[in-house]
Amino acid sequence: MLLKHQQQLKKQRDVLAYRMKNLKAKQTEITKKTNAVKEKIKKKYENMKRVLDEDLRITLAQLDSEHEAMGKLVEERIEDCYLLTRELDEELSNIGAQVETQDVHIQNAEAEKRMAKTLKLTDPDLIQIDEFKNEQLLCLTINLLLFIRSQVPVTKKLFQSYAADVVLDADTAHPKLIISPKGESATYTDTWQDVPETPSRFETTLNVVSQEGFSDGRQYWEVDVSGKTYWELGLTYPSIPRKGREEDSWLGRGKESWCVEYFNGDYWAWHGGVQHELPLLAGKKFTRIGVLCSFPGGLVAFVGADTMTPLHCFCTGTFTDTLYQAVCPGHDNQGTNWKSLKICDAHRSAPVL
Repeated sequence: MLLKHQQQLKKQRDVLAYRMKNLKAKQTEITKKTNAVKEKIKKKYENMKRVLDEDLRITLAQLDSEHEAMGKLVEERIEDCYLLTRELDEELSNIGAQVETQDVHIQNAEAEKRMAKTLKLTDPDLIQIDEFKNEQLLCLTINLLLFIRSQVPVTKKLFQSYAADVVLDADTAHPKLIISPKGESATYTDTWQDVPETPSRFETTLNVVSQEGFSDGRQYWEVDVSGKTYWELGLTYPSIPRKGREEDSWLGRGKESWCVEYFNGDYWAWHGGVQHELPLLAGKKFTRIGVLCSFPGGLVAFVGADTMTPLHCFCTGTFTDTLYQAVCPGHDNQGTNWKSLKICDAHRSAPVL
């Protein structure tokens, strides 16, 4: 009877050792699956805007918390098996002191109960990671990414609330510019146009300004610059020189105007004759350029309207006169710059390509 009891204890110990091995394998499996889900979600989040980084951190932290909780549970079950193994070892070491058959029967029954309870409690199949939840989480992340890509940036929505209708004034355009009948585009031509001479017409640089100015509130407008290799655009007071030295009439070269200039892949911002290089934008191309002016705040901000990428911001303080929108489509630039500058409907976003 004692020998049989001894064999049962050894068998139970072996079963527990195998169970602990399975539990450790389960722990590795959970870690692997959790890390796989985290990696997939991380890759999706990396395609999102930086504003979603906090959401990524929270999501990964939630997965980490569940992983930690499941890991602790597995460790507890391993500990349960370990404790019972120690008890069995103690009984095996004291087996010679057991004499009475009745006591052996009782101990066998108790050992069977403990064994059954421990095996039931430590079944690896009872410890399951919520794979459905992980798949749902990954699916929601993918859907969120698709949704974000289809949305207009928050800054864009804000700027659109200040959208202005801009009409170019043909009476101010340099004679080598063709202004469309509705005043929404300016195109360079080699041919000097037969246009009337007016005090407001630019004669020495390829500028044109808007028909209407503004002297309060906030205004936002956008210009389509796609396919262009040279352009300037911005804001100006009506006092900007129209005649005389060419340099005096260039946008941003005097205190009367503010502009961003693009030439062969490089960007500069100009005001008061001071050039601000924008090296971080070198080589970047935008379909639309947006200009926001806050009259009470003395702010002139230029953005790549496709993605609302900041280009440059002038903090002027107080504007002293009415402001007009101004564009310069530039010369032909060795045959690479014939396309028009077009005023866009800033109330609407450019189509997502």
